Amino acid sequence: MTRSRPFWLLAAPAIFLILWSAGFAVAKIAVLHAAPLTVLALRYALLIGLLGPLALILRVPFPSWRGVRDVAVVGFAIQVVYFGLCYLAFKSGVSAGGVAIVVCLQPILVALVAPRFVGERISARGWLGLGLGLAGAAMVVFGRGSVAVENLFGLACTVLALLGITGGTLYEKRFGAGHHPVAANLIQYAVGALFCVPLALALEDPSVDWAPEFIAAMAYLVLANSLLAITLLLAMIRAGEVARVSALFYLVPALSALFAWPLLGEAMPPLGWAGMALAAFGVALVSRKGGAPPAPAAPPAPQA
Repeated sequence: MTRSRPFWLLAAPAIFLILWSAGFAVAKIAVLHAAPLTVLALRYALLIGLLGPLALILRVPFPSWRGVRDVAVVGFAIQVVYFGLCYLAFKSGVSAGGVAIVVCLQPILVALVAPRFVGERISARGWLGLGLGLAGAAMVVFGRGSVAVENLFGLACTVLALLGITGGTLYEKRFGAGHHPVAANLIQYAVGALFCVPLALALEDPSVDWAPEFIAAMAYLVLANSLLAITLLLAMIRAGEVARVSALFYLVPALSALFAWPLLGEAMPPLGWAGMALAAFGVALVSRKGGAPPAPAAPPAPQA
């Protein structure tokens, strides 16, 4: 008998996509008032200030040292490599569209690596869905006319950011365990702060324009984009197949463009809407039962 999936897991993809996609436009607003690594350092410091007392009040159980290591690896890949290098790419002049189209290669990269790393296979229909999703994402980006000649340093940062989010996704699937979300998030953001704070102090002007717009943007990045979105992402990775979860990222450029319309005044042309529909169809193919057939489960991460 097939167990019904809990409601929160059914709603998680839509909630995650909305929170994650809006974060691109909000982050663009934030970096207008402070340097990129300074924004990240401040975000992680605020998160530690929120989660630290909460962990003490709730008496949250922390994982073993080996578990801490695994959570820290995922935190470094996502919080430092992915976010840090994406922000540096923006600062160096890479367009939002350029970053989006490179990051949208993640599902293809995951599908290529997953069979060996986490024991998941993807069917022909799944590959078709991945291809359609990539094509739809490209239509959204090119339809907005946002792809320009990128500088080599910024492009290198974007590619390395892609490797960071891909590696973090696969490592979480292979070695992740059911740690308490407060403990896992606290470890990840502590790793982010450990790297981003000294880098921001060494490489950037740490001054911040504390305008109401910046405060609102930081509140969103801390509460919605960091706490809720990342928690949902890791929960979906542990509950479902990693290729299906990664396919959700194909919808991010389209939804980011949609949010950029009211927040940044960047209207999306008809070609972009067509791309959004094509990307959604591709994600549906991958997400349907049978798009990525189950394979032998990866062995659980050893615990000390």
